[in-house]
Amino acid sequence: MSRLPFRLLGPLQVHGPDGPLRVPPGRQEVILAALLLDANRVVGTHHLVDLIWEDNPPETARTQVQICVSRLRKLLAGAAGEATITTRPPGYVLHTEAGDVDAALFTGLVLRARRLREEGASREAVRLLRSAVTLWQGECLSGLDGGPLANRARRLNEERLTATELRIQLELELGRYDRLVGELQMLTHEHPLREKLRGQLIQALYWSGRQAEALEAFRTGRRILADELGLEPGRELRELESAILAGELPPPVAADAAPARPATGAVREQPRGAAPDGPARTPADEGPAAAAPEPAPEAVRQDTVPHQLPAAVADFVSDAARVAALERALTGGPDRTTVGLAAITGKPGTGKSTLAVHVAHTLAETGFPDGQLYCDLRGTTGTPATPAEVLGRFLRALGIPGQLIPEALDERAEMYRTRLASRRVLVVLDDAAGEGQVLPLLPGSRGCAVLVTGRARLTALPGAHRVELDVLDEDMALELLSRIIGRERVAGEAQAAEALVRTVGRLPLALRIVAARLAARPHWTLASMVQRLASERHRLDELTHGEMTMRASLSLTYEGLGPEDRRLLRLLSMAQAPTLPSWLAGALLDDHRPFPSDLMEPLVDVQMLDVDGVERTGGFRYRFHEIIRVYAREQLAAHHPPEVRREALARMAGGWMHLTQQAHRTVYGGDFTVLHGDAPRWEPPASYTEAVLADPLAWLDAEQTALCRMVEHTADEGLHDLSWDLATSLVTLFEVRGHYDLWEQTHLTALAAVRKAGNLRGTAAVRASLGSLYMSRNQFDTARQALNSALDVFQALDEPRGEALCRRDMALIARTNGDDASALELYRRSLADFDRAGDVVGRAIVLTQSAHIRMRQGEIEAAQTQLDEALDIYEGVGYTGGRARTLRRVGQLLLEQGRSDLAVLTFTEVLELCRDSGDVIGEGHLLRDLGHAFAVMGRPDRARDFYDRAVAAREEIMDLSGGALVRLDLARLLEEPGRSRELLAPAVEVFRERRMGRELAEAKRLLGAG
Repeated sequence: MSRLPFRLLGPLQVHGPDGPLRVPPGRQEVILAALLLDANRVVGTHHLVDLIWEDNPPETARTQVQICVSRLRKLLAGAAGEATITTRPPGYVLHTEAGDVDAALFTGLVLRARRLREEGASREAVRLLRSAVTLWQGECLSGLDGGPLANRARRLNEERLTATELRIQLELELGRYDRLVGELQMLTHEHPLREKLRGQLIQALYWSGRQAEALEAFRTGRRILADELGLEPGRELRELESAILAGELPPPVAADAAPARPATGAVREQPRGAAPDGPARTPADEGPAAAAPEPAPEAVRQDTVPHQLPAAVADFVSDAARVAALERALTGGPDRTTVGLAAITGKPGTGKSTLAVHVAHTLAETGFPDGQLYCDLRGTTGTPATPAEVLGRFLRALGIPGQLIPEALDERAEMYRTRLASRRVLVVLDDAAGEGQVLPLLPGSRGCAVLVTGRARLTALPGAHRVELDVLDEDMALELLSRIIGRERVAGEAQAAEALVRTVGRLPLALRIVAARLAARPHWTLASMVQRLASERHRLDELTHGEMTMRASLSLTYEGLGPEDRRLLRLLSMAQAPTLPSWLAGALLDDHRPFPSDLMEPLVDVQMLDVDGVERTGGFRYRFHEIIRVYAREQLAAHHPPEVRREALARMAGGWMHLTQQAHRTVYGGDFTVLHGDAPRWEPPASYTEAVLADPLAWLDAEQTALCRMVEHTADEGLHDLSWDLATSLVTLFEVRGHYDLWEQTHLTALAAVRKAGNLRGTAAVRASLGSLYMSRNQFDTARQALNSALDVFQALDEPRGEALCRRDMALIARTNGDDASALELYRRSLADFDRAGDVVGRAIVLTQSAHIRMRQGEIEAAQTQLDEALDIYEGVGYTGGRARTLRRVGQLLLEQGRSDLAVLTFTEVLELCRDSGDVIGEGHLLRDLGHAFAVMGRPDRARDFYDRAVAAREEIMDLSGGALVRLDLARLLEEPGRSRELLAPAVEVFRERRMGRELAEAKRLLGAG
């Protein structure tokens, strides 16, 4: 389902076609919420007045409501859904589709689910109830002040919990006991006095074979009720206890499910959707509703659902029994207690990846609704992906910002397993080099599954279902040929078709290549193709004997290309990116035509290249099959001497460098805060560059792998000036996205290259950039050493921008260590250096950073002057990121001056900038700032709400130290000893583990006071 235009189930949100729209806080929020809660019904003006002013409305109340409605009409004109507000006595009506308001959609789904339950369609009812609950993003209308709307919000919150109880009851009736235990334990912890949930937990434990734990759950509930309310459990709970003790607890049974028996002796895990004594059920057994589910409502950020699978092949053929066995292995059976694991192996060209992607797509919706992760492990290349690299990528896809991903492999693996613990996710690992590459990537949850492909047999993967692919049988080979060139053509030359598939050894890749030539030449007969292949019989006889057979088939196609096409194929093999943009063809051939994709298309026609998709710029992406790439590299070595290859590589790298430099210029408003080398650039078509600049960070994100490999490639080939320039320019991406591991990896590679070449300026530039990296990791001693060594070289070379960058970062280290005097002196010298270099953005960054010290020292006027100048610079060059950081300091300064209302407006503006750019870390900071502001204003309820949201935002992305700091803020604000203890207990552990002594002491003091 596309993004809902109107959300009430959580913070009030309105979405437009391009993202969230800002609803001004206060009266407009209240009126819009009231109109949406009663969408398509008249809401009286008197009611709206009461919502805003309760018992003391001003004389102008009706006029002010009219003004607010007028402004809301303008806001709704930009919403994604069609919504209008009309005047209808005695008030107003907001007209919109019921499906555009999450609260109305939630209510409708729950009503439909209840009807389905009455009709005996429990499975379909469960699906609808799950969809209904995913609409929620928090407490209803969180962030709005209390008042009359609070009662409506509480009612919807109660309906959410009731819907959850109903869904759990239905799942209990369907025999899904073991999968519900963890969820019910969490829910009873959150709602300890809710007897319905506790009764469901008791039943789930008992029917999972955990009788003792079921009784303990009852006794825990009794203690809580006695301590909190002085009451005994209700009749239903007492009857559950008696039935368990007597061994007579009947199973909950739905109208469309068979009765179950509890497990005895050793607990036997049940398959999803099956009774304990019934046959194993697969997603296909769930009936039509499970096979073709309606789209689920959009997942909120805390339930990030990745969908990384490549496109499936339309003309896929395979053995149905093999596919079914793989599906069973991945979805699990009644006895499975570990992660599902399957491995597809075989020699090149047998269709391992094609089969894996097909199976993954088949199971995606019904078997693994929480997402699918995919990674090409590059096992057959010279640079296979490391487990740490893959885990970093997967964690980002699961919603963890790069800055919070740990460095160590075991810590990444722990975070990954934690993130997947309660989810059903399918992980596809393509082209594995060996078991050592795969084992750290296995989830720990039995609800997840992993599908691996590789040339090695991977026999050391524990418990894996293994499939070894060989050539196609004759019927499937003929079916594949028919799907590519057409059934009529194959039927018209049946004997020639049989001879053709036998001649190519029924190897899928070889058959596809030959079929592609026939498809491109409809005037050729199949018999003529058989004759052509027969003329090279001494090579084709080896088709089933490994690499030589593939070379023979590829030679047949390669020799049919024109001279320029063959040259391009050879040179393209130097590119180490997983997919190739079309402009690479122009760079390699030094051809400046406006549509370089025209150079690629002849290779696509004969399937020596595949079209992989369309990129953000609108250009096509191409992909080599790895075997074809190997063949092309052999031809490259045979036809081009090293100096020709080096010249072509320099043009290709120069193209990447040009685009990266342009992306940096667009982000920063010019060539600011970075040094560049003197290596020549190669300019791709202007239209391509212009498209890149429309969203430079998105382009850098998309090309990250290609750019990092180009740093390595140029370093290996001695193009050291390009290597260091590209590496340091990529900090534009690394710093914003938190790709600290890639930052270090590329820089160490470039550093080795420049040192070997004696390139002093490049060495200093890389060392200075590494200093910034180490500082971001709080490795201040290492950072200081790197910066000092770089500064010495820059001074010797009289490189003012380099000196400025080093002194700026050294000032930040001093400031962090509390040495404000040294920091201010370093900032002063850095400003002078940036001024000498003419780097205005560098100047603005220094002004913003040093203003924080001025603010801390009470020099409010000086801080204000610096921040004003920095804002003027950022607005002049169009650097949005710098403007956001400076505005946050402005908000803090306003708070110091007692101008709290303006501070809130400023923080709100910056919060929107963070959300627009996807900066979830910045969002957590701004939510905390807003909490501080409302605390200062004497509005503890609003402060508490923003602090709660800040804790959720930080801990959701596993920023435990950030979350602990906000917990400390909340504990200072509250006057509830019990709540403070609940808040501070986890915070104390974080402070102790991270050696945050001052914060630990404060937390202990508050605990003692409580």
